[in-house]
Amino acid sequence: MQEPTILSIETSLDDTCAAVTRGLRVISNVVSSQTSHHATWGGTVPDIAKRLHKEWLPKVVTLALRKTGITDSRIYRYTDIRNIDAIAVTRGPGLAPSLEQGISYAKELASNLSLPLIGVNHMEGHLLSSYAQTKNVTKGLANPLYPALGFLISGGHTELVLMRGIGNYELLGVTLDDAAGEAYDKVARMLMLGYPGGPILAEMAKFGKPVINFPEPMTNRPDLNFSFSGLKTAARQYLEREKPELTREFIQDFAASFQTAVFKHLIKRLRRAIDLYTPQMLLLGGGVVSNTSLRAAVRDLAKEYDLPTYYPKNKKLITDNAAMIGIAAYYQYLNNDFIYSKSLDRLPNLNFPKSS
Repeated sequence: MQEPTILSIETSLDDTCAAVTRGLRVISNVVSSQTSHHATWGGTVPDIAKRLHKEWLPKVVTLALRKTGITDSRIYRYTDIRNIDAIAVTRGPGLAPSLEQGISYAKELASNLSLPLIGVNHMEGHLLSSYAQTKNVTKGLANPLYPALGFLISGGHTELVLMRGIGNYELLGVTLDDAAGEAYDKVARMLMLGYPGGPILAEMAKFGKPVINFPEPMTNRPDLNFSFSGLKTAARQYLEREKPELTREFIQDFAASFQTAVFKHLIKRLRRAIDLYTPQMLLLGGGVVSNTSLRAAVRDLAKEYDLPTYYPKNKKLITDNAAMIGIAAYYQYLNNDFIYSKSLDRLPNLNFPKSS
């Protein structure tokens, strides 16, 4: 059977994204960031995100189609949208007005072109992003081993997922309040590092020393859930109490101290999950995985268990993007997991898909 070619759309927050995938091969992957439009406000403004998604989607989709490799007929050639076998779109979780725009546009395309429509869970996209291949069939996860343990860390989510196979998932742990990435952003705002502050805070941490002892969260809880609200509060209270001068050196040390506490919490929960479920591989996904220090900490732990660890080698596949939606949609396509346009609605609080 010929591998399906899928046009995917991702608008869960403030990136307008479109991609073309053929099977697990990423043929094009376009991400148009709205960051500069939200920077003045210090965070994503729903009305602005909605308006820009609506304005940008036709252009981003057109660009994704144009980037599909017309130069070499030995690979795959797309001259127009008639080469597409299905339309996929993120249905949740995410910001409701942003999801609405992507879904509305995907419905219109699917209806006008009489193509099947696939609704994808954004977090499953992050989980499966390591399976993505280049159009020349390089990279990707050639020999997956199950059960696998997914560790998903993003601006809005921190989750541990047991994966017994594609579509067979068990959610083991979630954040009970702030996600790790959200906590980074909020602490960065306290330090007046600009927007988005999380990546800036992580970069500053590379050059600092962890001289401040922040409290470890949830030390008396035996479960696999996470909490970062207490760390955020401890950071704020320290700044209010000490009233330090925000020199570069202080910010670097403060960032390193905060990050050390975050990593300790993350790695402790990950170790507990490994001990309990004995996975055969680790899968990392979500924007916070862009943090090289975090990846190093996870690799150090994995070495203790001789556990192979995978994450997307292409940075564009780590952060929000439509290609990861296409990868998840590929497996849904194989299972004829389509949805009628009228029944596809935004699900801002969508949970991780349950076992199939």
